[in-house]
Amino acid sequence: MKLHNIRLCVTKFHECFFFYRDTLGFKVLWGDEKDAYAEFDTGVSKVALFKRELMAETVGADDFPLDNRSPDAFALIFEVEKVEKTYRDLQAKGVVFVTEPTIRENWGLKTAHFRDPQGNLIEIYEELRN
Repeated sequence: MKLHNIRLCVTKFHECFFFYRDTLGFKVLWGDEKDAYAEFDTGVSKVALFKRELMAETVGADDFPLDNRSPDAFALIFEVEKVEKTYRDLQAKGVVFVTEPTIRENWGLKTAHFRDPQGNLIEIYEELRN
């Protein structure tokens, strides 16, 4: 696995977008203030913003309140060669997934999600090939 970015799941997407772009001066790699997702180049790694309610919906946690007590304020995102293989390998090691490998056409990715022992959300993904 290769760490791709740290994703901040935010309820104030618009404000956060301008903060990371204008205040901190990070170059926008993907998205804009009208989107639900944006990615910024920090020089060494990437920071991504994602609307918290959409992340909660993606992993089936949309019944939690979206305030600071909601389960996911951030997610670690790891790129893998094959989601299905990594999914099976991690399951064999006892990892319990909260989503099965899922093709997300509108993201251009196949993803699966699980949590670490503390409950932090982790996504593995591979890009969909044409």
